[in-house]
Amino acid sequence: MRRESAAAGFMPTITPSSPVSAVRQLYLQLRDTIVASILKPDQRLPSTRTAAAEWTLSRGLIAEAYDMLIAEGYAVGRHGSGTYVASGLPPMPVGSHAAQTTTAGMDRRDISVAARRVMQMEMAAPAQVPFATGRVIHDARTAGLLKRLAHRHIDYVTDSYRDPQGEISLRSAIAAHVAASRGVRCEPGQFFITSGTQQALDLAIRVLVSPGETAFIEDPCYPPARQAFLLNGAEIHGMPVDDEGLITATLHAHDAPAPAAIYVTPSHQYPSGSALPLDRRLELLAFAQGRGCWIIEDDYDSEFRYEGRPIASLQGLDPTNRVIYAGTFSKALLPGFRVGYLIVPDDLVPAFRAVRPIIDRFPAPLHQLVVADFLNEGYFPAHLRRLRESYRASRDLLAGMLEDRLSEHFIAPLPAQGIHFTVRSTGTWTDDKALTRASHAAGVIVIPVSPMYVHAAAQSRLLLGFSGLTEAEADIGTQRLANVLGRMQHSL
Repeated sequence: MRRESAAAGFMPTITPSSPVSAVRQLYLQLRDTIVASILKPDQRLPSTRTAAAEWTLSRGLIAEAYDMLIAEGYAVGRHGSGTYVASGLPPMPVGSHAAQTTTAGMDRRDISVAARRVMQMEMAAPAQVPFATGRVIHDARTAGLLKRLAHRHIDYVTDSYRDPQGEISLRSAIAAHVAASRGVRCEPGQFFITSGTQQALDLAIRVLVSPGETAFIEDPCYPPARQAFLLNGAEIHGMPVDDEGLITATLHAHDAPAPAAIYVTPSHQYPSGSALPLDRRLELLAFAQGRGCWIIEDDYDSEFRYEGRPIASLQGLDPTNRVIYAGTFSKALLPGFRVGYLIVPDDLVPAFRAVRPIIDRFPAPLHQLVVADFLNEGYFPAHLRRLRESYRASRDLLAGMLEDRLSEHFIAPLPAQGIHFTVRSTGTWTDDKALTRASHAAGVIVIPVSPMYVHAAAQSRLLLGFSGLTEAEADIGTQRLANVLGRMQHSL
């Protein structure tokens, strides 16, 4: 009897010493063969028994990798038949991750006028009451560790001007972390440590977008990102968003000039909470390559995913080095640390390195060294697990109180990721800005979504943060919101 063979002679190479788990290594290698069309649509993957024999891997590991492919949309499971490569995926843009230079005019890689010249020679913080977003409250273990690590690096005797890209110990630690957890392809030399995400976005825009050039942003969009483009003189155009994130089909239909940059939050669209599916990710990458524009990926809260596995980064799928990746530790550690980062393609490093010192010379070293030690000494994974479970409990607590006290007024889907709810009206209220003003007067912080729209018809929704939320705060906050909505309803 003819023995079933592994798919198209595919043979994975698993490196036991890699910080990336064996199952993720297998998943990534299978994914790359699928997007490169080595494994064809509707082609059957080998059974776990056959693959285990030929690849000398456990059946459980292979089954988990197959589950990851199915969850990400690269494969489909057919009951009683097996696992097959998904059909209908757009072709991967032609290119290589290693390719950094191209023929002039065939693959435009422009930088801003300001950056070329350099190479040659307010949003108020909300009160920290329910339901403010972005609050962080650590347990005693993490607080003690951070204090001890900070004391290690306090030195008022000697100092010097530092590398404008940031401390190499931190860049190396983050590179290992995001490669393992987010599938980001990077080296420490591609990193620029910044004062949070906002400075990272500002730096990227200064280097990549000249005043008067067009930038595409999501519609609705994270307000500080929109403001950063405007402050740097960009002409912004809003691209509509639906329940699956940016509607990439509208990129081709838009009559605006080709954008210099596209700003996206693909893993958790802000403020809607949707995640960009695989087919749209590939279409976005193909559009960026075809139009010679940059993609700024803001991966602001990927650590906090409560259902299923974290969604892989867009940057990790990019074969033509068009994606600039922005991340932050403001939500996973402390916003007061002001530790964010950019990961840029190798050929853009000189431009970013020329502009970075003009913004603020170099990032402050103390918090960088604390975060570097926290990562390098292995404290971060356990801390993140504890924090994620704490936030999950806060999410579930608030979900229950919203259902008990506000279901007459709010439709509040349970978020699978992030640290806020996005709630819609049941019809008892229509003006999110008026409701926000009344809530603030009652001592409750909510954020209206309608002002975040650029061109699309604004929808009244609210954001309610739950990170660092205590049971007492959730209790009084939901009760006050219910009272506000009751008074508004009676006044109609």
